Amino acid sequence: MYTTKQGQAWDQIAREVYGKEINADYLMQSNPQHLNIFVFPAGVKLKTPELPENRKDVPPWR
Repeated sequence: MYTTKQGQAWDQIAREVYGKEINADYLMQSNPQHLNIFVFPAGVKLKTPELPENRKDVPPWR
């Protein structure tokens, strides 16, 4: 679980939680109820499940 800070975006949170911005899509898939938020207010709780071991380090559209 991750609690957002004021002004954070998906890519910033993914970098902090998973080490790379590229994992923002996985973070978003894990939190579909918040997809309408682009810039977070403070205090939003996000699920942060472990990354799958077979996850590739390329964008999902490639």
